[in-house]
Amino acid sequence: MTGAAAWADALQSLGLFSIDPIGLGGLSIRAAAGPVRDHFLKLLHQSLPPERPVRRLPLHVGDDRLLGGLDLAATLQAGRPVAQKGLLAEADGGVVLLAMAERIDAATQARLRAALDTGAITLQRDGLARILPTRFAIVALDEGVEPDERTPASLLDRMAFHIDLNEVSLRDIAGSVATLPVPASLDPISLETASVETAPAAAEALCHAALALGIDSLRAPLLALRAARAAAIRSGNDQITDDDLGSAARLVLTPRATRFPAPQQADTEEQPEPIPEPPAEKQDPTTQDPATDPQTLPDQPLSDVVLDAVKAALPVDLLAALVANDAPRAPARAPGRAGQVRSSTTRGRPIGTRPGEPRNGARLHLLETLKAAAPWQVLRRRSGRFEVRKDDFRIIRFRQRIGATTVFAVDASGSAAMHRLAEAKGAVELLLADCYVRRDQVALIAFRGNAAKLLLPPTGSLLRAKRSLAGLPGGGPTPLAAGIEAATTLADTVRRAGRTPVITLLTDAHANIARDGTGGRPRAEAEAIEAARALRMSGVAALLIDTSPRPNPFARRIATEMAAHYLPLPYADAGALSRAVRAAAAA
Repeated sequence: MTGAAAWADALQSLGLFSIDPIGLGGLSIRAAAGPVRDHFLKLLHQSLPPERPVRRLPLHVGDDRLLGGLDLAATLQAGRPVAQKGLLAEADGGVVLLAMAERIDAATQARLRAALDTGAITLQRDGLARILPTRFAIVALDEGVEPDERTPASLLDRMAFHIDLNEVSLRDIAGSVATLPVPASLDPISLETASVETAPAAAEALCHAALALGIDSLRAPLLALRAARAAAIRSGNDQITDDDLGSAARLVLTPRATRFPAPQQADTEEQPEPIPEPPAEKQDPTTQDPATDPQTLPDQPLSDVVLDAVKAALPVDLLAALVANDAPRAPARAPGRAGQVRSSTTRGRPIGTRPGEPRNGARLHLLETLKAAAPWQVLRRRSGRFEVRKDDFRIIRFRQRIGATTVFAVDASGSAAMHRLAEAKGAVELLLADCYVRRDQVALIAFRGNAAKLLLPPTGSLLRAKRSLAGLPGGGPTPLAAGIEAATTLADTVRRAGRTPVITLLTDAHANIARDGTGGRPRAEAEAIEAARALRMSGVAALLIDTSPRPNPFARRIATEMAAHYLPLPYADAGALSRAVRAAAAA
């Protein structure tokens, strides 16, 4: 789709949204901050009636501002609990502008979904118990760059229009004239009672089109029907026409398509032979046969009309991508997102408060403590002072991300050196650089000869890691059991230090020497299996990369015993090896 066509669809979607914003749920605008998005937002504000409030929702908004709560100053002055409205209650009947929607946290998502579905907020906090009406639409500003950086699907499902302005330039909008008037007679009350006839065939056609496009949500055809109703209102019609249905399906269903509609196949079942008809009587040559009269030809089914409108809007490159990507891909791990997340009362990002005493390093949240004590002052006020008790204390909750430490256990034996040691060292060097970008620590263990050796303790220095890797010699037997045990011991030490260990084992799994240094493949393999089981019992995440020329069945068995992801890479250079490891670690 060209930029001009995308801008035309965006304006048409905005025109329908301005008529029935709450009924249509909202619209998602995927575009980077810039003049194109600013111009579209300007048109959005101009298209909405003045009586519809617009509230901007910050990314890290707290529950007090989002849902409302106790107004502490008014409560202390009045001597009774006084509620304060939140952003959602203030936006009742209007629009909520959601900034950086692709980064919204799960808790805010849940609160927005509940408010959209119920049309109200149940406020039960700070000694308050109220139900506040809030019917609003969402305008989500999506600034994601990567394909997996998007507005959450649960919110997109509740918004009728998904607009992408990334391909739109200033040249595309320079010659366009946006005329998006809202009829003066269509206030929120008259809109609900607007007399627009909706035939059952219209809803059936939209459901048929959604099914053909692989859309499994029931909200999509309902929103498309609502958009068709808005299109009829805007045109001044008292019933939904085929053009209204086609436009609504194109704008609402096309961005949600997950597959290309399958072509209709002819029925191959045997049909009964037709009964021969009597010979036709002679007709006046000037009389047209009803079967061939273009004025009396049967109309195309409504469902096919709607589906054809959607097909025409589906871009060719999107269809090719949908066909090629049948299997879902694992999302890439974003930089800085490694490690586990845990709650804390001393450090991290604040995520709220909870009852508790400020001891052992916990921090007292003074404002929340006063809010908890304020509703009880009528009963406690004996000496004329504001009384705070132990049960009123609120301490700050933090969310802390634990750093990760990747333990590389590299097989430097003679067989590995002959096969892939140079490529493995190059891949480890690329992976070390990737860990450095994520601010992870790395450690390096090499096993060859009769034992495993720690070449590099856990460190965040990329230079030290590269030097240790460059000096890694190759040759000798393969003490696989000793390598696995050394990685397990180091991972346990990392975990006790408060970090998240991840083991990456690069080996061809040709174990041929036991722990005591004696030779013998059966005993060496049995000890390797025993060490792999011990690693599985420790619960450490692991990845085994089989670097032998052909996938080694024993390497797969070791990976199964240690509950590790098995990755055979018989033919790959260092770059391909590094990319495969990153993809497997992110899965």
